[in-house]
Amino acid sequence: MTPSKSFGSLCALLATLIWSGNFIIARGLGDVLPPVTLAALRWSTATIVLLPFAAPIIWRERDRIRKHWRHMLISAMFGVTVFNTLIYQAGHTTEALNLSLIATTTPVFVVILSRIFLGEAITRFRAMGLVISITGIVILVTRGQLQILRDLSFHVGDIWMLGAGFLWAVYSILLKKKPQEINPYAYLGTTFFIGVLPLIAGALIEQSIAPQFNLTSTVVGSVLYIGIGASLVSYALWTKAVSIIGPTVASFIYYTLPVFCAVEAYFILNESATWAHGAGFLLIVSGIVLATHPRFNRQTS
Repeated sequence: MTPSKSFGSLCALLATLIWSGNFIIARGLGDVLPPVTLAALRWSTATIVLLPFAAPIIWRERDRIRKHWRHMLISAMFGVTVFNTLIYQAGHTTEALNLSLIATTTPVFVVILSRIFLGEAITRFRAMGLVISITGIVILVTRGQLQILRDLSFHVGDIWMLGAGFLWAVYSILLKKKPQEINPYAYLGTTFFIGVLPLIAGALIEQSIAPQFNLTSTVVGSVLYIGIGASLVSYALWTKAVSIIGPTVASFIYYTLPVFCAVEAYFILNESATWAHGAGFLLIVSGIVLATHPRFNRQTS
């Protein structure tokens, strides 16, 4: 039975929810672990957990994987090796507000690339939804004090984050064009394994010149979360979502990320909630509905 689009949307929503916790943890580890080392620990954990289950399937489908090795290599480099490392690097050199604002470019990239490579139409309602969602995110991350935008200073980290947003859009397009003959677990296991190898090499070099870190219980727990939850579980959910609803619709659901972050900050970090949180939430959800609901986008897949 073909999975419903509602199930695909739920997968994208759950993946985004888990990733929101990753952003909070990543900020906390930013001063403890250098970026390549953090990325290597994250993806080594995910690979170690996944491979015992995926390895037999990978071996069985080795001829199919070899046939599509170019796709697998590019997917691993963009989605595993480089994307997350750029985010961690960006966090060292720019403010969290800048990261949140620049992250909103990802669905824009997805819409444009989907039009070029997948032939998806950019409908009037999809464009309106994009603008409304971005407005909601701006209100949310600035807490309604839009004069903050005038005081933003830009750093090299902003370029890293912009590059990360573009790479995630490319990765989402690659998932849509994933060879259907390859089992999803074989696909994830192969891309994880390929992607983590250069990260391990880079981490060894980084640790030879960077200050050594202490393997505390907080670090271990955080790495387990981003390695199993934000990598293995979320990537599996996102892969499933993209295969059902496509990269464009999934990317709009990704706009709920700052909403989840705000809620978690309220309950976990005791940060106060303001009218801007409510207004931002309503605008983001309204934009997502307008951009993704079939009633308004009958021309798209």
